[in-house]
Amino acid sequence: MLLGDFIKLSLSSVIFHRTRSMLTALGIAVGIASVVLLTSIGEGVNRFVLGEFTQFGTNLIAISPGKSTTFGVSGAIVNNVRPLSIEDAESLRRLPFIQAVVPMAQGNSAIEHGKRTRRTIIYGVGADMPRVWQMKPAICRFLPADDPRFARPFVVLGSKVRSELFGTENPLGKRVRIGSESFRVIGIRESKGQPLGFDLDDAAYIPTHKAMALFNQDSLMEIDLLYRPGSDSETLSEQIKKSLIQRHGNEDFTVTTQDQMLETLGSILDILTLAVAALGGISLLVGGVGILTIMTISVTERTTEVGLLRAIGARKRQILWLFIGEAVVLASLGGLAGLIIGAGGAWLLGVDSCAARSHTLELCAACRGDSRRYRPGCRGCSCLAGSRT
Repeated sequence: MLLGDFIKLSLSSVIFHRTRSMLTALGIAVGIASVVLLTSIGEGVNRFVLGEFTQFGTNLIAISPGKSTTFGVSGAIVNNVRPLSIEDAESLRRLPFIQAVVPMAQGNSAIEHGKRTRRTIIYGVGADMPRVWQMKPAICRFLPADDPRFARPFVVLGSKVRSELFGTENPLGKRVRIGSESFRVIGIRESKGQPLGFDLDDAAYIPTHKAMALFNQDSLMEIDLLYRPGSDSETLSEQIKKSLIQRHGNEDFTVTTQDQMLETLGSILDILTLAVAALGGISLLVGGVGILTIMTISVTERTTEVGLLRAIGARKRQILWLFIGEAVVLASLGGLAGLIIGAGGAWLLGVDSCAARSHTLELCAACRGDSRRYRPGCRGCSCLAGSRT
């Protein structure tokens, strides 16, 4: 049998039974499209969760007070937990490859301005927080780098707190009361939404020492460290442990690197992606079974044609390849259509429907009247940067 005759006979059956061929190819197309779409959705979920988790940076190490340990004797005999202090955070700043440190305290309190009051989360942080957490101020600036023990009563508001307390009024330079102390607003933090379920826009940020005094805390909730890219997190973790053990006398703290958290999260997300792809594979298997069924029926219907081919000298292998060729044509057409549908659907899912947010530059009256205080790229006024009151 000539190659041209082989191709002609394979295609003629597909063309003659148009409806059956179209439905068979459709089954394969649906299976392929399902695999592509579900795999794309799984990968999209993977990237979304990792993006939410790493939007605060990837070169981070967190230190929390206390250590979960099983003792062979009474824990009271060997366990002597000292609180994490601001001095601990300052000592870690001197370690090699550490670029920034954020000692953090947290509590819940009411913020008052005029006749408006809103209860929200208060974070006690340091001046390096925008660098460590990658949270830039949208208006003006963040907390200044004061001596941690004598930090001035400044506050940076989240975007939601600002809108609830001040509305359209410019909050810069205004006073708000948190607990029993008055704080001066020096900046508004950019909106971050709700990463991992935490509404960081509905929060206020004050110096760490002020927060510890406000909530009567003798220990930091956490110390976050930003280390130089390319450094070995495990080596740095060991250095941090040695430094704190020298200060505390024993290991009464927990050091967690972001690499460890990402490794655990990544393994969970990989299983999720695999499970979603397996569901698409089931659809593809159903399409394959559909082709097998149709080809079996086709062989039964074309018994006369097979007999004629055998009568004129066709071998069994040649007849087998005729049916395999027909199946290849159907699978190729369905596969190509499925790839186009699946890729198009994945592209549509990946289209960002959110319009670009425009940020309005807000300046106080003094800065609006003094062009020297505005620098290219500045997104707020700078008059409070050097203020000591």
